[in-house]
Amino acid sequence: MRGASERLTSLYSVDDVCFAYAGHDACLRHVSFEIAQGERVAVIGANGSGKSTLLHLLGGLYFAGSGSIAVMGEALTEHAVETPPFGPRFRKEVGFVFANSDAQLFCATVEQELAFAPLQLRWPREEIDRRITETLELLEISRLRDRTPQTLSSGEKKRVALASVLVVGPSVLLLDEPTAGLDPRSQSILLEILLSLHRAGMTIVTATHELALLDHIADRAIVLGEDHRIAADAPVHDVLHDTDLLLSVNLIHAHKSVATDSTEVV
Repeated sequence: MRGASERLTSLYSVDDVCFAYAGHDACLRHVSFEIAQGERVAVIGANGSGKSTLLHLLGGLYFAGSGSIAVMGEALTEHAVETPPFGPRFRKEVGFVFANSDAQLFCATVEQELAFAPLQLRWPREEIDRRITETLELLEISRLRDRTPQTLSSGEKKRVALASVLVVGPSVLLLDEPTAGLDPRSQSILLEILLSLHRAGMTIVTATHELALLDHIADRAIVLGEDHRIAADAPVHDVLHDTDLLLSVNLIHAHKSVATDSTEVV
Protein backbone atom coordinates (compact mmCIF):
# COMPACT_ATOMS: atom_id res chain seq x y z
CA MET A 1 0.00 0.00 0.00
CA ARG A 2 2.84 2.37 0.80
CA GLY A 3 4.16 2.03 -2.73
CA ALA A 4 0.78 3.04 -4.14
CA SER A 5 0.73 6.13 -1.89
CA GLU A 6 4.14 7.26 -3.07
CA ARG A 7 2.96 7.27 -6.71
CA LEU A 8 0.29 9.81 -5.78
CA THR A 9 0.84 13.37 -4.64
CA SER A 10 2.08 13.34 -1.06
CA LEU A 11 -0.11 15.15 1.46
CA TYR A 12 1.21 14.16 4.90
CA SER A 13 4.66 12.94 5.80
CA VAL A 14 5.03 11.72 9.38
CA ASP A 15 8.63 10.93 10.35
CA ASP A 16 9.66 9.23 13.62
CA VAL A 17 7.10 11.13 15.69
CA CYS A 18 6.93 10.73 19.47
CA PHE A 19 4.44 12.50 21.73
CA ALA A 20 3.70 12.55 25.46
CA TYR A 21 1.27 14.56 27.53
CA ALA A 22 2.88 16.51 30.36
CA GLY A 23 3.68 14.23 33.27
CA HIS A 24 2.85 11.03 31.37
CA ASP A 25 4.71 8.38 29.41
CA ALA A 26 4.78 8.63 25.62
CA CYS A 27 1.46 7.78 23.94
CA LEU A 28 3.06 7.73 20.48
CA ARG A 29 6.46 6.17 19.86
CA HIS A 30 8.50 6.52 16.65
CA VAL A 31 5.51 6.75 14.32
CA SER A 32 6.23 7.15 10.59
CA PHE A 33 3.95 6.98 7.54
CA GLU A 34 2.83 8.86 4.42
CA ILE A 35 -0.67 9.85 3.31
CA ALA A 36 -1.34 10.79 -0.30
CA GLN A 37 -3.95 13.20 -1.57
CA GLY A 38 -7.30 11.53 -2.11
CA GLU A 39 -6.67 8.55 0.16
CA ARG A 40 -9.12 7.14 2.70
CA VAL A 41 -7.12 6.05 5.73
CA ALA A 42 -8.27 4.66 9.07
CA VAL A 43 -6.10 4.95 12.17
CA ILE A 44 -7.20 2.05 14.35
CA GLY A 45 -6.22 0.68 17.72
CA ALA A 46 -7.53 -0.21 21.14
CA ASN A 47 -8.58 2.51 23.56
CA GLY A 48 -5.48 4.32 24.80
CA SER A 49 -3.28 3.29 21.87
CA GLY A 50 -2.83 6.92 20.75
CA LYS A 51 -5.03 7.04 17.66
CA SER A 52 -6.98 10.17 18.69
CA THR A 53 -3.74 11.88 19.72
CA LEU A 54 -2.25 11.10 16.32
CA LEU A 55 -5.28 12.61 14.61
CA HIS A 56 -4.91 15.75 16.75
CA LEU A 57 -1.27 16.00 15.60
CA LEU A 58 -2.36 15.76 11.96
CA GLY A 59 -4.90 18.51 12.64
CA GLY A 60 -2.34 20.89 14.15
CA LEU A 61 -4.08 20.80 17.53
CA TYR A 62 -1.07 19.16 19.23
CA PHE A 63 2.53 19.18 18.06
CA ALA A 64 5.15 16.43 18.01
CA GLY A 65 7.53 16.19 20.95
CA SER A 66 10.17 14.78 18.60
CA GLY A 67 10.28 13.78 14.96
CA SER A 68 8.42 15.81 12.37
CA ILE A 69 5.16 16.14 10.46
CA ALA A 70 4.90 17.88 7.10
CA VAL A 71 1.64 18.66 5.32
CA MET A 72 1.19 20.16 1.85
CA GLY A 73 4.96 20.42 1.65
CA GLU A 74 5.32 22.52 4.83
CA ALA A 75 6.50 21.60 8.33
CA LEU A 76 3.51 21.37 10.66
CA THR A 77 4.65 23.35 13.69
CA GLU A 78 2.94 25.63 16.18
CA HIS A 79 4.64 28.65 14.64
CA ALA A 80 3.63 27.61 11.12
CA VAL A 81 -0.09 27.27 11.88
CA GLU A 82 -0.12 30.72 13.49
CA THR A 83 1.70 32.45 10.64
CA PRO A 84 0.44 33.52 7.18
CA PRO A 85 0.32 32.40 4.48
CA PHE A 86 0.55 28.77 5.61
CA GLY A 87 -1.56 29.07 8.77
CA PRO A 88 -4.79 30.34 7.18
CA ARG A 89 -4.35 27.95 4.25
CA PHE A 90 -3.90 24.98 6.58
CA ARG A 91 -6.93 25.88 8.69
CA LYS A 92 -9.06 26.15 5.55
CA GLU A 93 -7.80 23.01 3.85
CA VAL A 94 -7.74 20.67 6.87
CA GLY A 95 -11.03 20.16 8.72
CA PHE A 96 -11.30 18.35 12.07
CA VAL A 97 -14.49 16.76 13.42
CA PHE A 98 -14.31 15.87 17.11
CA ALA A 99 -15.67 12.64 18.61
CA ASN A 100 -17.91 14.62 20.94
CA SER A 101 -20.00 17.07 18.92
CA ASP A 102 -20.86 19.03 22.07
CA ALA A 103 -17.17 19.97 22.32
CA GLN A 104 -17.31 21.48 18.84
CA LEU A 105 -20.66 23.29 18.86
CA PHE A 106 -20.86 26.48 20.90
CA CYS A 107 -22.94 29.06 19.01
CA ALA A 108 -26.57 30.02 19.59
CA THR A 109 -27.84 28.71 16.24
CA VAL A 110 -26.76 26.28 13.54
CA GLU A 111 -26.37 29.17 11.10
CA GLN A 112 -23.95 30.89 13.48
CA GLU A 113 -21.98 27.65 13.84
CA LEU A 114 -21.47 27.51 10.09
CA ALA A 115 -20.65 31.22 9.86
CA PHE A 116 -17.95 31.10 12.54
CA ALA A 117 -15.01 29.77 10.49
CA PRO A 118 -15.73 31.86 7.36
CA LEU A 119 -15.90 34.98 9.54
CA GLN A 120 -12.47 34.15 10.98
CA LEU A 121 -11.23 33.89 7.40
CA ARG A 122 -12.79 37.32 6.70
CA TRP A 123 -15.00 36.15 3.88
CA PRO A 124 -17.58 38.61 2.50
CA ARG A 125 -20.99 38.19 4.12
CA GLU A 126 -22.65 37.38 0.80
CA GLU A 127 -20.19 34.54 0.21
CA ILE A 128 -20.72 33.25 3.75
CA ASP A 129 -24.49 33.14 3.32
CA ARG A 130 -24.16 31.33 0.00
CA ARG A 131 -21.80 28.71 1.42
CA ILE A 132 -23.99 28.16 4.48
CA THR A 133 -27.02 27.50 2.28
CA GLU A 134 -25.09 25.13 0.00
CA THR A 135 -23.56 23.18 2.90
CA LEU A 136 -26.84 22.78 4.75
CA GLU A 137 -28.42 21.48 1.54
CA LEU A 138 -25.51 19.09 0.95
CA LEU A 139 -25.99 17.48 4.35
CA GLU A 140 -29.79 17.71 4.12
CA ILE A 141 -30.13 19.78 7.30
CA SER A 142 -31.51 23.07 5.96
CA ARG A 143 -34.44 22.67 8.36
CA LEU A 144 -32.01 23.04 11.28
CA ARG A 145 -30.65 26.44 10.21
CA ASP A 146 -32.32 28.43 13.02
CA ARG A 147 -32.20 25.70 15.66
CA THR A 148 -30.03 25.76 18.78
CA PRO A 149 -27.38 23.01 18.43
CA GLN A 150 -27.76 21.86 22.04
CA THR A 151 -31.40 20.88 21.35
CA LEU A 152 -30.55 18.56 18.45
CA SER A 153 -30.26 14.78 18.42
CA SER A 154 -26.81 13.15 18.40
CA GLY A 155 -27.06 12.45 14.67
CA GLU A 156 -28.13 16.00 13.91
CA LYS A 157 -25.32 17.42 16.03
CA LYS A 158 -22.80 15.27 14.17
CA ARG A 159 -24.03 16.54 10.81
CA VAL A 160 -23.94 20.15 12.04
CA ALA A 161 -20.38 19.66 13.33
CA LEU A 162 -19.42 18.23 9.94
CA ALA A 163 -21.17 21.11 8.17
CA SER A 164 -19.28 23.67 10.26
CA VAL A 165 -16.07 22.17 8.85
CA LEU A 166 -17.21 21.61 5.27
CA VAL A 167 -18.54 25.16 4.87
CA VAL A 168 -15.05 26.54 4.15
CA GLY A 169 -14.34 23.87 1.50
CA PRO A 170 -11.51 21.78 2.99
CA SER A 171 -9.65 19.22 0.91
CA VAL A 172 -8.79 17.08 3.95
CA LEU A 173 -11.18 15.76 6.59
CA LEU A 174 -9.97 14.34 9.92
CA LEU A 175 -12.64 12.44 11.88
CA ASP A 176 -12.27 11.23 15.46
CA GLU A 177 -14.64 8.30 16.20
CA PRO A 178 -17.26 9.73 13.80
CA THR A 179 -20.04 7.26 14.61
CA ALA A 180 -19.68 7.38 18.41
CA GLY A 181 -23.11 7.64 20.03
CA LEU A 182 -25.04 7.43 16.75
CA ASP A 183 -27.99 5.14 16.12
CA PRO A 184 -27.84 2.84 13.05
CA ARG A 185 -29.81 5.20 10.80
CA SER A 186 -27.63 8.20 11.70
CA GLN A 187 -24.51 6.07 11.15
CA SER A 188 -25.76 5.08 7.69
CA ILE A 189 -26.48 8.69 6.73
CA LEU A 190 -23.03 9.80 7.89
CA LEU A 191 -21.25 7.00 6.04
CA GLU A 192 -23.07 7.87 2.82
CA ILE A 193 -22.01 11.50 3.19
CA LEU A 194 -18.38 10.51 3.75
CA LEU A 195 -18.42 8.23 0.70
CA SER A 196 -19.80 11.06 -1.42
CA LEU A 197 -17.10 13.44 -0.17
CA HIS A 198 -14.36 10.94 -0.98
CA ARG A 199 -15.74 10.37 -4.46
CA ALA A 200 -15.51 14.13 -4.96
CA GLY A 201 -11.77 13.92 -4.22
CA MET A 202 -11.52 14.64 -0.50
CA THR A 203 -8.79 13.02 1.60
CA ILE A 204 -10.38 11.41 4.66
CA VAL A 205 -8.51 10.17 7.73
CA THR A 206 -10.56 8.52 10.48
CA ALA A 207 -9.57 7.40 13.97
CA THR A 208 -11.71 4.51 15.21
CA HIS A 209 -11.66 1.22 17.11
CA GLU A 210 -14.81 -0.08 15.38
CA LEU A 211 -13.68 -2.80 12.98
CA ALA A 212 -17.16 -3.07 11.47
CA LEU A 213 -16.73 0.42 10.01
CA LEU A 214 -13.46 -0.13 8.20
CA ASP A 215 -14.80 -1.39 4.88
CA HIS A 216 -17.09 1.67 4.75
CA ILE A 217 -14.64 4.42 5.70
CA ALA A 218 -11.19 3.44 4.47
CA ASP A 219 -9.12 1.58 1.94
CA ARG A 220 -5.99 1.51 4.12
CA ALA A 221 -5.50 1.02 7.86
CA ILE A 222 -2.69 2.25 10.08
CA VAL A 223 -2.80 0.02 13.15
CA LEU A 224 -1.48 1.25 16.50
CA GLY A 225 -0.51 -1.28 19.15
CA GLU A 226 -0.81 -0.88 22.89
CA ASP A 227 2.93 -0.10 22.92
CA HIS A 228 1.97 3.10 21.01
CA ARG A 229 3.88 2.09 17.89
CA ILE A 230 2.62 1.24 14.41
CA ALA A 231 1.89 -2.48 14.32
CA ALA A 232 0.78 -2.54 10.67
CA ASP A 233 0.10 -0.27 7.70
CA ALA A 234 -1.82 -2.21 5.07
CA PRO A 235 -4.99 -2.42 2.97
CA VAL A 236 -8.14 -2.73 5.09
CA HIS A 237 -8.93 -6.17 3.64
CA ASP A 238 -5.55 -7.51 4.77
CA VAL A 239 -5.88 -6.04 8.26
CA LEU A 240 -9.40 -7.39 8.80
CA HIS A 241 -8.29 -10.89 7.85
CA ASP A 242 -5.14 -10.89 10.01
CA THR A 243 -6.47 -12.46 13.19
CA ASP A 244 -3.05 -12.64 14.83
CA LEU A 245 -2.50 -8.92 14.28
CA LEU A 246 -5.94 -7.96 15.63
CA LEU A 247 -5.43 -10.16 18.68
CA SER A 248 -1.99 -8.68 19.35
CA VAL A 249 -3.30 -5.09 19.36
CA ASN A 250 -6.38 -5.96 21.45
CA LEU A 251 -8.97 -5.16 18.79
CA ILE A 252 -10.42 -8.65 19.11
CA HIS A 253 -9.99 -11.25 21.81
CA ALA A 254 -10.08 -15.03 22.09
CA HIS A 255 -12.85 -16.37 24.32
CA LYS A 256 -12.51 -19.90 25.65
CA SER A 257 -15.77 -21.81 25.95
CA VAL A 258 -15.93 -23.97 29.07
CA ALA A 259 -18.81 -26.03 27.63
CA THR A 260 -17.03 -27.06 24.44
CA ASP A 261 -13.40 -26.52 25.50
CA SER A 262 -12.87 -24.57 22.28
CA THR A 263 -11.57 -21.08 21.59
CA GLU A 264 -13.68 -18.52 19.74
CA VAL A 265 -12.33 -15.22 18.41
CA VAL A 266 -14.69 -12.28 18.99
